[in-house]
Amino acid sequence: MLELQGIKKKLGGQAVLRGVNLKVAPAEKVVVIGRSGSGKSVMLRLIMGLLRPEAGAVCFEGTRLTGLNEEAWNPYRRKIGMLFQGSALFDSLSVFDNLAFPLREDGEKSVKVLREKVEEALKIVSLSGTEQVMPAELSGGMKKRAALARAIIRKPDLMLYDEPTTGLDPIVADSINRLILHLGKMFGMASIVVTHDMTSARKVGDRIAYLHEGKIYFEGTPAEVDQCEDPLVRDFVRGHAEGTDVTG
Repeated sequence: MLELQGIKKKLGGQAVLRGVNLKVAPAEKVVVIGRSGSGKSVMLRLIMGLLRPEAGAVCFEGTRLTGLNEEAWNPYRRKIGMLFQGSALFDSLSVFDNLAFPLREDGEKSVKVLREKVEEALKIVSLSGTEQVMPAELSGGMKKRAALARAIIRKPDLMLYDEPTTGLDPIVADSINRLILHLGKMFGMASIVVTHDMTSARKVGDRIAYLHEGKIYFEGTPAEVDQCEDPLVRDFVRGHAEGTDVTG
């Protein structure tokens, strides 16, 4: 489904990704963990084509996307959905118009088709009846679900999640985790979930990849990650701040 081949990327002159290699199989759910600033979100933006790497390649469904111009990229971008960390809803648009936006960008003009697709997507995320609500009127969890409905309205082959449970209470976070699993089964799509939340990582991931110093340092099932005795992996998973003095 997706392969990252030796991806390197600099931001502000600093190397963020230093040769990332990662494969994602069809319908597989891969969770990427790592410390803040390790390049997890940058990696997602490279997959979406919002950033371009200095070296390496993004290959999607057997096609090398790196190097394609915007016009050639767009058909593949429509097959990839993304839930941004801050939801990224348009504040000035209603929930309906937020969800209809990507469909209209694709040229859909039928009011009937737009209404049917928006209603279907909202029903999937348990937000039926919120079409005319504005984003400012939604709770944090509802914003996440509305943004998720917009991301899946095209029924993508690959879904990208950037910190989907950040800022949510444990119960709402669990509902988002359940929704990620449900959507994967419903559409048979592959997923990449970037998160700091190890509870979420264990629940939604078939495989967990630890990104450290710009490379995939360790990969394994949730059980293998929990059993890993490598100090770097172990300390991150258990939340240990090695060498940090908090006594004085």
